[in-house]
Amino acid sequence: MGGYGWGVVSKTDLLEAVAKAMEIGVNFFDSADIYGLGEAERTLGEALKHHRQKAVIATKFGVRREKGETFYDNSPPWINRAVEQSLKRLGTDYIDLYQVHYRDRKTPIADVVENLDRLRDRGLIRYYGLSNVHTADMEELSKYQGKFVSFQNEYSLACRKNEKDMLALSKVLELTPLTWGSLGQGILTGKYNRDVKFESDDRRSKAIYTNFHGKKLLKNLQVVDEMRKIAGEINMPVAAIAIRWILDYIPQSVVIAGIKNISQLMSNKEALGWKLARKYIEKLQEVSQDA
Repeated sequence: MGGYGWGVVSKTDLLEAVAKAMEIGVNFFDSADIYGLGEAERTLGEALKHHRQKAVIATKFGVRREKGETFYDNSPPWINRAVEQSLKRLGTDYIDLYQVHYRDRKTPIADVVENLDRLRDRGLIRYYGLSNVHTADMEELSKYQGKFVSFQNEYSLACRKNEKDMLALSKVLELTPLTWGSLGQGILTGKYNRDVKFESDDRRSKAIYTNFHGKKLLKNLQVVDEMRKIAGEINMPVAAIAIRWILDYIPQSVVIAGIKNISQLMSNKEALGWKLARKYIEKLQEVSQDA
């Protein structure tokens, strides 16, 4: 929804997909103020203007871009400014889940919690959570157990490096885990092969998006081959296999999966209402163990 970095995206398609999502019972939408420098929030607000009471809106703060530079800022003045701007762009008077996008490692967490509590007391946010945190943060965060309600990290069959963090943070701190990059930026949909090429306006053309380059791409395609076999056996889309694996392997998880249109939404939606057999979970764990 940010308007750039993922190739051609139709705003009309996005608006229609959000409306369809609400119709079929998908009501949780995750965004951030930095996505498209605010454009993602504006589009999401437009899409949900007739569905606000039934939608759960999550957004994030803490990543700033000014004068061509990107940096992290969790300071109270910025939090207050950021939330007001997000509310305006989203066209709402409250945010359901307000998340620290990245810690700036300068602002004491006590100050962040105190400020977020004030925003909640004012009715501007309902709950608050974390993003991109790890077990190294656990001791510090344990002092505020019960304050934060959730956390999100990158996690998928193409990226299991955060698995121990996901399991530990959800169990020890009793935080609801959210997973971003759940489809590996698209590699886990089964649409791509080793000859994949992206236009320069697609961020996945850059080597930093390792899922589509070199040995990592070949490893991912091995995982996808196994997913295709399973998909064929149980008559489900490959993308649904990727999502269902997370839901079954990380208890109480919430999968964040990006879409461009209704077709992708409906493919992802097929992950709901059933469970992946243990033999398939174990096979996917085995083939993706070094991801």
